[in-house]
Amino acid sequence: MDKVVLAIDAGTQSVRSILFDAMGKIVGIHKVPITPYTSEQPGYAENDAEQYWQAMVESVKGLLTRNIVPVKNIQALSITTQRSTVINLDKYGNPLRPAIVWLDQRRTEDLPDIQGPWKYLFKVSGLSDTVHYLRAEAEANWIKTHQPQIWEKTAKYLFLSGYLTYKLTENFTDSVAAQVGYIPFDFKRQQWSRPYDWKWQAIPVKKRMLPELVKPGQMLGKISEQAAEQTGLPKHLPVIAAGADKACEVIGSGCLTENMACLGLGTTATINVISREYKEIIPLLPAYPSVIPDAYNLEIQIFRGFWMVSWFKEEFGSFEQQLAEEEGIPAEEILERMIKDIPPGSDGLVLQPYWSPGLRHPGPEARGSIIGFSDIHTRGHFYRAILEGIGYALKEGSERIEKGTHTPIKELYVAGGGSQSPTAMQIMADIFGLPATGPHTFEASGLGAAICAAVGSGMYENFSTAVHAMTRPGERFEPRKSTHEQYSLLYRDVYKRMYTRLKTLYRSIKNIQNG
Repeated sequence: MDKVVLAIDAGTQSVRSILFDAMGKIVGIHKVPITPYTSEQPGYAENDAEQYWQAMVESVKGLLTRNIVPVKNIQALSITTQRSTVINLDKYGNPLRPAIVWLDQRRTEDLPDIQGPWKYLFKVSGLSDTVHYLRAEAEANWIKTHQPQIWEKTAKYLFLSGYLTYKLTENFTDSVAAQVGYIPFDFKRQQWSRPYDWKWQAIPVKKRMLPELVKPGQMLGKISEQAAEQTGLPKHLPVIAAGADKACEVIGSGCLTENMACLGLGTTATINVISREYKEIIPLLPAYPSVIPDAYNLEIQIFRGFWMVSWFKEEFGSFEQQLAEEEGIPAEEILERMIKDIPPGSDGLVLQPYWSPGLRHPGPEARGSIIGFSDIHTRGHFYRAILEGIGYALKEGSERIEKGTHTPIKELYVAGGGSQSPTAMQIMADIFGLPATGPHTFEASGLGAAICAAVGSGMYENFSTAVHAMTRPGERFEPRKSTHEQYSLLYRDVYKRMYTRLKTLYRSIKNIQNG
């Protein structure tokens, strides 16, 4: 068999090891489920860091023991992971506490003000509240404030990608394109912040605690003897820098230009556009590093996104889950049947998916809302309204990106679990008024990591060549003119007005709850 590359995708609910050939075809895959998180208190989300490593070992061994290809045919591997999950290591490289998972919502208030000229600059520019929000959200501030003994022992402070790279190579290295979170990182220069940057005051991390950064497509290290014994991988196999899951998803979907948008219909729903220029679509909210070296992903997030589909299934879909179990099919297929005859617009039911507070729009007082109920509405209407609400929120994000880039979005490429739903795909096409194309494989993040491994191992000369060779369009959904017009009216006259009209009520709810 020809040469292959190995992609390891450590997501929120599973770790998958996937072999891809030079044309981007999946040769073999092995998936190991993991516990998404544990929560000792409301809003907390933590996980045993060792669980991620053991799941990776199990998934790699499970794949290799099937002898799909000779191990010698594997040219390199790349890792892509969930973003913003942080791990504290001691001086021996052992975890000091559970990983704080990206879904965690704890905050640290009453931090001392940033001093020096930055304090004045933020005040006159009206960004003091934004900086306060970012500092309160930083996991490092919480650990130092509430677990100072842990922070004092912390020798390395890594994202999950850096931790798994260390476990594979014994090197403290990580990809530039994996740096998404509250760390002293200069997103424009794609390097650690300069010594005088305000971020070193805002977050108590020292540079010695951070990994060495490597550009996507370059080598992070090689498989160590110990990792080789545990996984079955060849010793000294190159480990190539890839990027975080969303960054890999973008190129795995085939998006390479500013007029191509990647919709990520995952736990967090996102819209991403690659840009060669650094632009902050929302001030102080950075453009993240792209897997394409020296480029950026302009991204808008809907934090709870398709998590709401899982939430609906668990809270309201017990009948559908039971029926699906009896038929031996996923519950989502039953839910698809439930909404197939519900018209676009959900008979006037409109949902705004602000299930988690934001920074600017929505602001920290935001809550989810759904309006337009009447006696004709069913659980099916609610489910369809969730899908439409996510589409409206992504459409709003596209308008912000287009305004910032002065470039119209002309094509939609859709990835993530939601791309497996024909109804969701058609809704996206109809709301945007643009064709929506799914990937040829639903493992778009894994494919993006495989592209990095292919470039880094010399299978392809550059990213452009690799993306064109290894990606291709899947099913395409065309927008329906009359449906798009209906959605446009609901979006403009109802959806976009909801947050402004309800904002004061959200604040009142917050004030009443806080006493």
